[in-house]
Amino acid sequence: MRNRKAIAVQQQQQKRHSSRIAKQLAMGSRGNRHEAKLDIGLYENDTEADALSGDTNSSEGEGGSRGEVGVAGEVVGEVVGEVVGKEVTESAPGEGSRNADAETPAAVNGVTAEGGECTPDLVDIKIIYNKAKFDVSVSLDSTGASLKNTIHTLTGVPPAMQKVMFKGLVREERTLRDMKVTSGAKFMVVGSTLTDVLAVNAPKEVVAQETRADEPKKEPLCRQKQHRKVLDKGKPDDIMPAIKGTMERLPSVPLSGMFNKSGGKVRLTFKLEQDQLWIGTKERTEKLPMGSIKNVVSEPIEGHEDYHMMALQLGPTEASYYWVYWVPVQYVDAIKDTVLGKWQFF
Repeated sequence: MRNRKAIAVQQQQQKRHSSRIAKQLAMGSRGNRHEAKLDIGLYENDTEADALSGDTNSSEGEGGSRGEVGVAGEVVGEVVGEVVGKEVTESAPGEGSRNADAETPAAVNGVTAEGGECTPDLVDIKIIYNKAKFDVSVSLDSTGASLKNTIHTLTGVPPAMQKVMFKGLVREERTLRDMKVTSGAKFMVVGSTLTDVLAVNAPKEVVAQETRADEPKKEPLCRQKQHRKVLDKGKPDDIMPAIKGTMERLPSVPLSGMFNKSGGKVRLTFKLEQDQLWIGTKERTEKLPMGSIKNVVSEPIEGHEDYHMMALQLGPTEASYYWVYWVPVQYVDAIKDTVLGKWQFF
């Protein structure tokens, strides 16, 4: 009888000791173990709670220790399992939400969790082309090829004809982020527009024709009033014959039968050995050094293209022109070359 009571007391002590260990593991506090077990409902009734609340001393000894350890192990496993299971069940909703929030990325591939697009990382840069400067905002993820398209829009220089420099030549496959571009970075652009290229490659003859086409057409000299009064007198009777379509050397005799500006007769004598041109009229003969004549201009007479009207420029301006009318066409080039010193006849 006494043995049964001793065994019952021993088992009760072991159970109480195991409960104490379980509560310490679950709560981490010796002073609140009883309240913790009451809160989570591990007691079946108030009587058990009151009975297990006492401070009965546990027996010592090798047998008592082994029994206590065995029973305590079972109780600890049961209590810990219930406590941990209950804590996991109660904390699951909150922890799940927090984990879901933590694992949900703010944006994947430029799209937010709500379905909207992310704003790309923009950087303000300066593009310099010739003397023009352009301030633009571009994405750090844009490539060199994309940047060239932007420059084409701003400058008109095609991407294939651009050389873009930023810490060296910009490569089309690299992004601005790879180039370590920061706000305020300057990109230098070298290149030509298609208009510039076509203008440079256009034949000079075409350009000259377009230039002449744009210039207002001048009235022929023979139609101007100051010359008409001489030409209207008609071709002189004693003029030297003209041969159209040929070029001849200066004759050994003076060119005669021509008119001057006042309508009087004039003759031209080329004194090549003296390097002089003698202009003779009825009144006098004027001897001019070839070097004093600045220029020689001529134009065919309308309706009489086998004869020219010619001007010898004796001073710095057109006001110094000495006009001679009805010069035979075959001698025009020879007169110009002789006076201007291109070739001489001896």
